[in-house]
Amino acid sequence: MLKYIAKRLLLALVTLFVILFTSYALLRLAPGDPSRSDMMGTGDGAGMMDTRNNELNSNNSMREQLDLDKPLHVGFFRWFSRIVWRGDFGKSVTVDPGKPVTALIRERLGVTVSLNFWAIVVTYLLAIPAGVFTAAKEGTFFDRSMEFLLFVLYSLPVMWAGLLLQSYLCEGGKFPIFPLKGITPENPDQLTIWQLQLETLRCYFLPVLCLSYGGFAGLSRYTRSSMLEVLRSDFIRTARAKGLGQNAILWQHGFRNALITMITLFSGILPSLVAGSVLVEHIFNIPGMGSLSLLSLSSRDYPLQMALFAFSGALTLAGLLISDLLYMLADPRIRLDR
Repeated sequence: MLKYIAKRLLLALVTLFVILFTSYALLRLAPGDPSRSDMMGTGDGAGMMDTRNNELNSNNSMREQLDLDKPLHVGFFRWFSRIVWRGDFGKSVTVDPGKPVTALIRERLGVTVSLNFWAIVVTYLLAIPAGVFTAAKEGTFFDRSMEFLLFVLYSLPVMWAGLLLQSYLCEGGKFPIFPLKGITPENPDQLTIWQLQLETLRCYFLPVLCLSYGGFAGLSRYTRSSMLEVLRSDFIRTARAKGLGQNAILWQHGFRNALITMITLFSGILPSLVAGSVLVEHIFNIPGMGSLSLLSLSSRDYPLQMALFAFSGALTLAGLLISDLLYMLADPRIRLDR
C-alpha cells in the first residue's frame, strides 16, 4: 500500500509539472499581453511625451516582473523555482495589484468550498436513492417518468436556469422568496440564531440548486445503469432464491457492488471545490473562486491564473488517488499493490 502511494505521488508530481508547463506555454502563446497599455496619453507636446514615457517604463517593469522579457522556458523555470524554494506563487498584477495571489485565493476559497460542499451533499443524497429505486422498478411508469425528468434536467443550461429562477423567485421578480445576490444575510447582527439560519438557507438555496441539478441527473443515470448491471448478476438471483427481501437485495448486495461507478465520479469533486462554478457565482454575484477565475482570465493576470491552475491540477490528482484508495474499501478483492 505505501509503495503504491509513493509511486502515485511521484507520478502525480510529474503530471502536475507537465500540466503547469503546458498551461504556462498556452498563456504565453495566447494573443494579448497584460503588460501593454493603449499608450495613448493625454494632452500634446511634452505632456504627451512624458505620459508615454511613464507608461512605457511601467510596461517594461511589469514585463520584467512577469518574466515576459525572457524566453518561454526560462520564464517558466524561474516561476517554478520560486514555488519550490520559497512557496511564492507571485503577486497579482491586474486583479488586485501587488497582493499575493495566495491571499486572494484564501479570501475566496471558503465561500466556494461551502457552496460546493452543500451542492455535492444534496446531489449524492438525492441521486443515489433515485438511481437505485429506478433500477429496481425498471420498465415501469415511474422509471420512464424519472428518465424523462432527468433528461430534461441534464439538458437545462445553467445560465438560463439561473436567470429564470432569479426573474421568478428572487427579489424584484414575480415571487420574491429568495435574495437576488450573495450568500451572506444582510444585517446578521440583528437576527436571532434561528432567523440567521433561515436567512442563510434562503441565500444558499438557489445557488446550490443551480449547482446540483445537473449533477443529480447525471449521477442518477450512472447509478441506475450500474445497479441494473449488478441486479442481473447470478449472485442476485441466488439471493432472491434464498428469500431475501427487496431492501436487503438492493442495499446490502446490489448497492455495495455498484459503488465503483460512484467512486470513480467522486474523483472530480475536489477540483470543483476550488474551481467552483463560474456561471453560478457570476449570476448570483458570489465572491468565490469561480468569479476570481473569471477575473483572472479577463484581465490576463498571469500569476493568479497559474496559481489557480496549480491548485486545480493538484486537487484533481488528489481526487484520483483518493478514488483508488476508496476502491479497496468498496471491494476488498481490489489490490493496488500488485
